[in-house]
Amino acid sequence: MPTIAIVGAGSGLGLSIAKTFGRRGFSVALVSRTQAKIDALAAELAEAGIEAAGFAADVMDPASVAAAFDRIEERFGQVDVLEYSPAPHNPVPGLRNATPLEADRGAIQPQIDYYLYGGLAATQQVLPGMIERDSGTIIYTTGGSSMDPLAGHAEFAATAIGSGALRTYALTLHRATAGTGVYVAHVPIFAWIGAGGPESRPDTIAEHYWRLYSTRDGAEHPYAAA
Repeated sequence: MPTIAIVGAGSGLGLSIAKTFGRRGFSVALVSRTQAKIDALAAELAEAGIEAAGFAADVMDPASVAAAFDRIEERFGQVDVLEYSPAPHNPVPGLRNATPLEADRGAIQPQIDYYLYGGLAATQQVLPGMIERDSGTIIYTTGGSSMDPLAGHAEFAATAIGSGALRTYALTLHRATAGTGVYVAHVPIFAWIGAGGPESRPDTIAEHYWRLYSTRDGAEHPYAAA
């Protein structure tokens, strides 16, 4: 049974991606900071007949990410799909937003740590094995401001810078793995998830990820709610 690891899993899009892949035969490893929350999500997936488990880790602590993936491998074996989508719906210690005029190293460095270095920490746990097997998929998710900084509010400038760095890494990694069995893509989401019509619903957006996994075509696939 293939396994998808969802880093930054929550009750919105992460859970919907888990259900979308789980219904199609994947086991699901949920990675987030709070063990109790991801245990509750794993229990919900289990009720739907999906094999799932939670593995607590802080993306700003590479050692905890490595330890979580060691536990994932012990439980499920190799990771076939990595979906990295950190989303600070709750306050993250040390992480704050700032306008371009307010932004300083103290505001931007934690955003770089959260998006780029967190993504690197997770990627390093799966990419070597994927390259060796010549098989695997990595999908990075950010807000739309990573692709178009002017699309976001000015007070989220530091977030746009951090997530934009992850976008750059994703696109260059896509190019570096071209011609191999490893597929890398970036999904910038231009929508407030769950705050609009049917196109903004997490379950609808999650199908976008299955299409990426199935077609394996192109480096960047923006999602915009109509």
